Amino acid sequence: MSAFTYPGVYIEELQSAQHTITGVATSIAVFIGWAPQGPVQEATLVQSWSDYQALFGGISNSASYLSYAVNQFFGNGGTQAYIVRLVADTNTGATQVAKTATKAVSTLTLWASNPGLWGNNLSISVTPSKSDATKFSLLVQLVVNGQTSTLESYSNLSVVPTDPQYVVTVIDSDSNYITFLDPTTTPASPPSTAPSLPSLATSVMLAGGLDGDVLDPTDTSGKFIATLNLTSGNATTIPWLDPLPIFNLVCIPGESDVTTLEIFQAYCNLRRAFLIIDAPQSSTISGLATSGPVGNGGTGFSGQYLSNSAYYFPWVLAPDPLVGNRSRLFPPCGFVAGIYAATDADRGVWKAPAGIQASLGGVLGLQYNLSDAQNGSLNPQAINCLRQFRVYGEVVWGARTLAGNDEMGSQWKYVPIRRLALFLESSLYDGTQWVVFEPNDETLWGQIRLNVGTFLQGLFLQGAFAGTSPQQAYFVKCDAENNPAPSVALGVVNILVGFAPLYPAEFVVIQIQQIVGQN
Repeated sequence: MSAFTYPGVYIEELQSAQHTITGVATSIAVFIGWAPQGPVQEATLVQSWSDYQALFGGISNSASYLSYAVNQFFGNGGTQAYIVRLVADTNTGATQVAKTATKAVSTLTLWASNPGLWGNNLSISVTPSKSDATKFSLLVQLVVNGQTSTLESYSNLSVVPTDPQYVVTVIDSDSNYITFLDPTTTPASPPSTAPSLPSLATSVMLAGGLDGDVLDPTDTSGKFIATLNLTSGNATTIPWLDPLPIFNLVCIPGESDVTTLEIFQAYCNLRRAFLIIDAPQSSTISGLATSGPVGNGGTGFSGQYLSNSAYYFPWVLAPDPLVGNRSRLFPPCGFVAGIYAATDADRGVWKAPAGIQASLGGVLGLQYNLSDAQNGSLNPQAINCLRQFRVYGEVVWGARTLAGNDEMGSQWKYVPIRRLALFLESSLYDGTQWVVFEPNDETLWGQIRLNVGTFLQGLFLQGAFAGTSPQQAYFVKCDAENNPAPSVALGVVNILVGFAPLYPAEFVVIQIQQIVGQN
């Protein structure tokens, strides 16, 4: 309160009880697989196909589905994706290990920023300064098929460690292509002594880089799974995903090992994310109709986290630019993840990512063209089918989670309902952090009801819930009834949020009846 000293009007700003809750993103994808270049076993954000090309090399090898799936994701409406590049970095059996290109450039021992054959195309040029014996310039160029392009240029670099332009600090901080960090040490470390002034007059090519084995997720040898380096049964941590603040969709293009996928199902449940699973390429309509959704070797899915994943069949025919755009089969997850993102943007996460609007872009056909009867044998078993229709082309024609088998009777039967719940959980988790350590009394409970209710009302007005009134669509309960004195004494505030989900119109029944005409 201000000290009143003169007669007149005083203005005071009061703290508002309103704490705005903002909905989190719903379609940030994670793609995991082999690529010829780029950061290794860490999640790197790309926001377009051109971003991916610049960092990871674009469409690169037909044995790895990663680059194709990312391209298909952006081509079908995706906007943000984290890429986890895997390489064979340990010598297991006949595995060819990926290696990082390196070269002693005069007195500078430089390495490519990440392993792969791509580093052998890097050319380094050093030009000593004519005015300062401790300074020089450095040029990084790419040489491919006799064509040279400049990637980076650094001037006024110094070999003096206390200089702000110390070469080791500048290169390791700013360069996307070269580094002084020695990858043969664990952890990778910079040189222990400062380099002397380089005197190179011509350019030098890095050498020794190797791609290692191309890791194919459909290969039954186990190399791909071994490189994932997951601990069976432990889904509480995946080191290269743990640091991410949020992601919503996970795709491992072509992977159908059930043990691996069940670890990711559990991890997605922990992170409030959703796993998109590809049926094995060898799957057939009759086989799945008998077995239900299975992975390699005919193993079925089980466990309590089925609702955090969905299963798609069949594979998709699309052009392969590496073979003159001739058609080839691809796993559906990249296309489907793009459809998820496009549907979220156009209609909201509560709309099923399926139907005639969910048409696949950049496709030539499907591995199988299912009939209604064949689709009817798979859909009740929670197998989401891709269908081809004469007018609409190839579309996603299923919206069930893996818990959506008719016999299970799960409340999370449908993809949009499960993903809406995950969206609400994440949004409310972020939007109620202000509650922690506030006095736990009626004033706080009223503020919580106001803020959470305002958020839910906004979603109701967008059509996220069933019901024609807020009372039918949602409720927020936070009062003395669900916060009794013993709970308050323990420092706990209980907030109960309910919502009425919108069930997708999966079956449309048209009844036609004759009537007696009137003369």
